[in-house]
Formats: sequence, structure tokens, C-alpha cells
Amino acid sequence: MQATVHAFDPISQTGSLIRDDGVLLPFDNAAFERSGLRLVRVGQRLTVDLVDDRVTAVRIVGIEPANGTY
Repeated sequence: MQATVHAFDPISQTGSLIRDDGVLLPFDNAAFERSGLRLVRVGQRLTVDLVDDRVTAVRIVGIEPANGTY
């Protein structure tokens, strides 16, 4: 699934995403660390992995972390 970055705190590496249906999804530091990214910006589209409506990983399609796992 894809969602749009709603907010991001680069210090805590936490934030929130908005699904296309308007549902707000917070993400924690662990989900962000799995992305392999250093930063995201408000308005950026990301692919989101969910388990029980909880964000477990975010990523940009085509960019994988160095270890190849999420």
C-alpha cells in the first residue's frame, strides 16, 4: 500500500502517514529504521507495510536497505 508523509521528526525519526482514504497512520523509529532512508519529507509518497493496521516498515519502491530486508 502507498501513503503520503504527513509529518516527520528527524530527531526521533518518527512521524505519520496519510492513506489515500484519509486514515492517519503513525510510524515509530523501528519502522523508519527498516526503510534504510535517512530522511523523508512531508508530501512524499512511500510504500507502507502494515500488520494489524500498524506500520512496520516504510520504503521507496526500488530502494532497499543495505541488508536487503525490511
